[in-house]
Amino acid sequence: MSDSGKAGDLLGQIPKTEKGLPPVHLWNPPFCGDLDMRIARDGNWFYMGTPIGRPAMVRLFSTVIRRDGDDYFLVTPVERVGITVDDAPFVAIELAVEGSGDAQVLRFITNVGDEIEAGAEHPMRVELDPESQEPAPYVHVRANLEALIHRNVFYQLVELAVPREIDGANWLGVWSHGQFFPIGRTE
Repeated sequence: MSDSGKAGDLLGQIPKTEKGLPPVHLWNPPFCGDLDMRIARDGNWFYMGTPIGRPAMVRLFSTVIRRDGDDYFLVTPVERVGITVDDAPFVAIELAVEGSGDAQVLRFITNVGDEIEAGAEHPMRVELDPESQEPAPYVHVRANLEALIHRNVFYQLVELAVPREIDGANWLGVWSHGQFFPIGRTE
């Protein structure tokens, strides 16, 4: 079967749900090979090298993505196909802030419409590039999947940052749902 047929077949296998996401964590279908689908670092989805221009189609695919180890798959009840993810499968493109101090709540919206409130169930983390020292911030979305926090949203977080000492080191970070998330050292 051609790759173009595989994507169409895969779409037809995604169960319709009234609310919520399909239970991909419960499905254990056989691996059916890799699909020429890639999610770029900026959150754009490509199929056979061409951008997927229909947001509804991207949203549908995003509901059946699963990460096992370092590999990403689109999973339906009857098949599992490998896809390429350059960094994270989602990008946090908007931030809403409610409250202040340790009572503050940070709500992120991803490029596929997921809403996540940072906290114990949805922690944030920042990795530094070893060479450039450029930060790469992430927020947990669901089941081993993260969103890269867009640069503009990260700048908003920096504006909200407050100092705090952690293990004898000075950090800047943000509060959400009573959790402090370090975003950078101040030393």
